[in-house]
Parts: sequence; structure tokens; C-alpha cells
Amino acid sequence: MSWADSASNILFLGPPGLGKTTLAVALGVEAVEGGYTVGFQRMSSLLDILSNAGVDRSSSFRLRKLKQCDVLIIDELGFCPITREQANLFFSLISDIHETTSIIMTTNKKVTEWAEFLGDNALATALLDRLLYNARCFSLIGESYRMKHPRVPEGLPASAGEAGCDA
Repeated sequence: MSWADSASNILFLGPPGLGKTTLAVALGVEAVEGGYTVGFQRMSSLLDILSNAGVDRSSSFRLRKLKQCDVLIIDELGFCPITREQANLFFSLISDIHETTSIIMTTNKKVTEWAEFLGDNALATALLDRLLYNARCFSLIGESYRMKHPRVPEGLPASAGEAGCDA
């Protein structure tokens, strides 16, 4: 748990279905078992919290709690569009916590795509500077586990072709 003691960040990058969230949650569980406080938030929900914190008491409360965590897991960065205002709010959050909180982040975006995703090259550079300064990055590659091993309820056709889904 030295990564949590030193407020190091961990980034899992790669396409959907490779286990990024599972790895992040496993590290979160390990942190909880080690006595650390851990928060988990999907990026889409985090953006809602950030956008509403000034006018909604529950969002403000949740944001305060997330900022107090020893480890904050931010899941699915890059899956949903983000406005310029949301990008600025997200940057502010990361700026506030990056030296005191370990951030575990999962994303389907390559680091080189963050400027496009955030809509601002300078903002992306500043954000990455804070995240990557004290970080370990893991790039996952391969075929989606869910696509390779689909769960098919009993009574339904076993293959996508049989179900009328042409992949």
C-alpha cells in the first residue's frame, strides 16, 4: 500500500471489457482492508456532482466526502461527452486533491486523446501533469472479456448470429 501512503496515482487505460474497473475496485478493496478511506465514482456521476455542488446540498456533501478520501477511484473517464465547464470543474477537483489523495482512474482514452476529449490542450496538459507526476500507468490490450465470454440466459440462443445480432 505504499502507493496510497505516498498519494501516488494509478491509471488503467484501454478499450472496454479488459478489466480496468475490476482492477481499480480490487485495489480499492485492498485499501479499505488496509484502513484507508476509499471513494468510488463513475465519471458521468462525478460530473453531475461537480456541476450541482454549488446549488444542491447532497452534491455538495458528496463532493466534500470524495475530497476527504485517501483513495479516489474515478471510473470510465472518456466514455461520456464532457462540456468545457465540466472539464474545468474536473480539473479543479484534481488540482485540489492530487497531492493528498491517491487517484485510481480508468479510461478508454489514450493520453494523446485527452486534449480532444477535454476540449482544451492547455487544460489537458495541466491535468495530465498533476495525474502523471506521481503515477503508474497500465495500458491494457486485448479482446473484451464480455464479448469473448457472453452470458446468455437459459432459453436464449447461444450466439449473436442466432439471436439476430450481426457483429
